[in-house]
Amino acid sequence: MGNASDTSPVFVSTISKEKDILMGAIYSVFCVLSLLGNCTLLLVAYHKRSTLKPAEFFIISLSISDLGMTLTLFPLAIPSAFSHRWLFGETVCQIYATCGVLFGLCSLSNLTALSLVCCLKVCFPNHCNKFSPSHARLLVAGAWCYASIFAVGPLAEWGHYKAEPYGTACCIDWHAPNHESTAMSYIICLFLFCYALPCAVIFLSYTFILMTVRGSRQAVQQHVSPQTKTANAHSLIVKLSVAVCIGFLVAWSPYAAVAMWAAFGDATQVPPTMFALAAVFAKSSTIYNPIVYLLCKPNFRKCLSRDASRLRQKIYKASPQSDPKECLGSTSQRNRDVSISTRCSYGQPESYGACHHCTDNTTLCHMTTPQRTACILTGTTHQEVRVTQLSAQPQTDFL
Repeated sequence: MGNASDTSPVFVSTISKEKDILMGAIYSVFCVLSLLGNCTLLLVAYHKRSTLKPAEFFIISLSISDLGMTLTLFPLAIPSAFSHRWLFGETVCQIYATCGVLFGLCSLSNLTALSLVCCLKVCFPNHCNKFSPSHARLLVAGAWCYASIFAVGPLAEWGHYKAEPYGTACCIDWHAPNHESTAMSYIICLFLFCYALPCAVIFLSYTFILMTVRGSRQAVQQHVSPQTKTANAHSLIVKLSVAVCIGFLVAWSPYAAVAMWAAFGDATQVPPTMFALAAVFAKSSTIYNPIVYLLCKPNFRKCLSRDASRLRQKIYKASPQSDPKECLGSTSQRNRDVSISTRCSYGQPESYGACHHCTDNTTLCHMTTPQRTACILTGTTHQEVRVTQLSAQPQTDFL
């Protein structure tokens, strides 16, 4: 882990120990919820991979980036918060900050691409059918590459990574723009191309969607297919995408505001507690995507319910209380009963002659062609006659 964190004052917490413990507890809850939610969402997506829509590729990519942030940040941030200092040294601090920027920007890039795809489907229905899963995969790869450029920049001396102002985590050095021009250029580009531009694209995309929906509901019904179910499915994707985008922007906007205050204002005037609170909001973004899609998307819920049912069946079969021989015996007996019942009810057994009417002369019964019979009710008795002996006109006493 290194000893730098034991001696460097920048790795000592600048907020109270009680607040650090509270942050550690909140991060622990976020970690558990994010792991359960994103792993479940990816499992459901894997089981329905053959029926995934192009827009859902961005949801999967977003879940992967959220899971990556969970696995790389929370295991380091939680023990550091409880210890009231950063525990893992300068090198791990650089890796931690790189992962945080990479996965955070990747999530925002995927949401931006998703908003563009939804806008294409709703506002430009003539072109939406040309958008295929291969196009979605290319956009997902482009989103990861776009985020990687800004994540690797500080490692190449374009900007810097260092400890957060509150001391128990690492991110971009927001104080560097006050005295370095290269750091200032990095912060400006980061703000313009990784926050302002994506937010503007998302806002404009969903504004155009809203205008199109209000102006012509018929256009919404025609943007994917004339089938109502398909149109409703894509309409639901748009609504859920809006919900995820709003949740993500609400989570990251406080951190962006505090960071811009420190970068372009007097960094010494920004309270460390504000950075800590903004960081908590930002890390909550990892739980929004699975909650929205697993709870609100019908086909994801159905697939999740089916998987849970299969798991319960496997657990029941593996339990010692269920006897396989007993189950097999009861199933075989049930099949025999059904077979006998079926043969006698239709009067035509597998050997074409042996049924419950033939008890004395089995050989004769096997050689006789089966006859279709009906019962005639006469007064208080009934008699059985051949169907061929019935008259053409239906009789009142025919059963």
